[in-house]
This record gives sequence, C-alpha cells and structure tokens, in this order.
Amino acid sequence: MRILHTSDWHLGQTLHEVSREFEHRRFLSWLLDTLVAQEVDALLITGDIFDCANPPPQAQRAYYEFLAHCRECLPALSILVIGGNHDSAGRLDAPRSVLRAVGVTAIGGLPLLPDGEVDAEQVIVPLRTRGGRIGAWVLAVPFLRRADLPMPALAAAGAPHDGGEIGARLIAGVRGLYHGLYARAKALREPGQAILATGHCFLSGGQVSEESERQIQFGNQALPIDVFPTDLAYVALGHLHFAQPVGGFAHVRYAGSPIPLSLAEKDYQHQVVVLDLEGERLVRARTLLIPRFVPMQTVPEMHMPLPIVLSHLRALPRVRPADALDEERPYLEVRVLRERDLPLAGMREEIERALTGAWARLLRIHLMAGDPEVKQALGDQVPGRNLKEIDPVEVFQRCYERQFDDDAPEELMVIFHELLDSVRQEAAA
Repeated sequence: MRILHTSDWHLGQTLHEVSREFEHRRFLSWLLDTLVAQEVDALLITGDIFDCANPPPQAQRAYYEFLAHCRECLPALSILVIGGNHDSAGRLDAPRSVLRAVGVTAIGGLPLLPDGEVDAEQVIVPLRTRGGRIGAWVLAVPFLRRADLPMPALAAAGAPHDGGEIGARLIAGVRGLYHGLYARAKALREPGQAILATGHCFLSGGQVSEESERQIQFGNQALPIDVFPTDLAYVALGHLHFAQPVGGFAHVRYAGSPIPLSLAEKDYQHQVVVLDLEGERLVRARTLLIPRFVPMQTVPEMHMPLPIVLSHLRALPRVRPADALDEERPYLEVRVLRERDLPLAGMREEIERALTGAWARLLRIHLMAGDPEVKQALGDQVPGRNLKEIDPVEVFQRCYERQFDDDAPEELMVIFHELLDSVRQEAAA
C-alpha cells in the first residue's frame, strides 16, 4: 500500500499583505499530478488546511475543488483530513456526511460520545488500497484542545489530580487517548493490516520555523514522543513547517508545509512524504520535493549601508523570463544597515526607484537599527517584528513578564490557550 502524507497547507494565507492563492493553486495541481504519477492508494492531510478559522471563499473553493478533482482522477483514492490549530473544527466537520459519501473522511475536532468517551468508531478510520481491500487503520486524531480530552482517558492514564501538575495530567490524557485507540484498532485489524496514527501537535525535539508557527498544546508544553504506541507503523504529524522525522524515529514524521509561510523559510526545500507499506510494516518513507512556484530572495544577504544596498538592487535582472506570469515575480526582502547619519526620510522611495523595472516585488524592508524611533518611522516596512506577525500567546507572555517580572505560570497559560481557542472558534461560527 502506498500513502502520501502532507500537511499545513494554510490556504488563504497572506504574506505581508500579499495573497498566496497563486502558489497554493499551483501546489494543489502539482499534488494531484503526483498522486496520479505515484499511484497512491491513500492521502493523509494532517491539519491546518486553512490559515485561519474563518478562511476566505477562494481558500475554501480551492480545498473543495481539489477534493473533487481527486475523486475524478483517482476514484479509489482514500482521503483522510484532520483539523489543525488554525482550522475551525466545526467548519471542517460540517460537510462530513457529504464528503463521506464521496470517500473523504474529515475529522475537524475529536468526536466524543455523551458520556465523555471518544467515539472510536469515527476516529479509527480504514484506508483502502486501489483494489478496495483495507490495507491500514488510522487513529485519526486531530489537534487536541484541553476540552477535547475525554475524562475516561485521563482516568485510565492514571493522571495526577494536583492542579500544579496540570501539564503532566494533560500529557497523560493524550497518551491514554492514543494507547486506548490503539488497543481498539488492534482488535479490528486483520493480519497484514498496518496501524497508523495522525496528530497535529508540537513534539519535543521538533525544529520550529521562525515567524510562522503558533505555540500550541497545553500552555506551550511540548508533547513527548512516548504519547504514541511504539508499535505504530507510522505517525503522520502536522503543525511544524519543516518536514522532519522526530527523535531519531523515521516513522514519526512531520510532512511540513508545501510553500514557505514566512521569509525565514526561503532557503528550505518543502516536500511531501510517500510511504510504502508491506502488510503491517513500513518498508520505506521517502520525500518528494515540491517545486518553488514563486522564488524568494534577500538583497543583500547581510545588512549593508543604503548606498551598497541600492547598487545591489540596480543590478537585479530587468528582463521577464520567457512565459513568466506576473504572479511569479520573486518576493524580495531588502536588508539595510542603519548608520548613525543616515536619514530615514525618503529611504523607501530610494529603494523603490532602484527597483524600477526589476523582475522582483518588494515584500518588506528589514532595517537593522537600535533606535526605537527608526522602527516607528518605517512602520510595517520594518519587520523587526510586525504586530500582525506576533502570536497572541507571545503578546500575553510579554505583558505578563513586563508586569510581574516573571514567566506566566503553566496553569495560567493553559487557561489563556482555552480562551484563545474559544475566541477563534466563535470567530469562525
């Protein structure tokens, strides 16, 4: 059986007010071609389908059109979608019945029964080969909020009840959830069928991408890798944008995002993961590199005085490549070293004049300077940190530290995350 794992599409994202719709549509077209060329049996999409809980119409259209094209080109393809921390669980779950009728399983939020126990029948999902037989079972766990954790899982895990150990209790609850589902899946599977799991979480040891990832999971506490049963054939993860195995385990892997979601990712090659299963075992996990649909460049690579920067900008190519579209113009970050006698007035105009006719589009100006008034004068064009790019959790932590001269306690961070999640879900309603 062959499975393709992808995650963190972030449909609807903008980068410094520039829409990424062109790149996302190019990626989805490439992904469809890849599914066909690789003769894939099942597709796993592990969260953050959208960039926000209330995505724009064009982002939702791209998502549903892609699923429809998959069904047209690959009628037997099994498709499993789980929700991430950026997604609205309710939005992903709303068309569940319609999607199930065309062979797509979508699990936006963890489904619970009235008694608080997880609805295992919905969460343990069969994946079928193109021939129609069940080749694998998936513990299809989406992004978990504290309220999602079923109380029986906490009790079964032997979680402590001391409020000061709330993080340990919640981690124990996640561990109990996965291990309980694994036991149920083992009872369902027949010989030769693999068991996989999904998760949208931050695991200890994962490499984080700067500028584009929210801190998540129970007051920013990373999960240990042992929350997953050791006998799983593969763990398909979402949330971190760098594709990577975790903890030295080749079968526990983040697929990463398909396009760079911040300028910090400009030198990273994004990818998807293709898995080959033989019976109950993973025999190979290989990565397929995704083309870069819009180049990113930094000029110069190191911050330099403005006269040198302007000379670099004037040297940029002025000729449009053959058959290139306007949407393919490279994103450009300009880095300027602020010298003491350099006036700020007119700096942006000088940079724009130097770029006249260049095959590039100015995305932001990064000014290295120590004076606060410098950043204030340049406004959004100085991304030391644009307020729009700072996560609410980081704002809260900074405010707490400024007022109390200490880190926010774990219990308070858990409560803040719950509040933040509820606000995002209400905004999507």
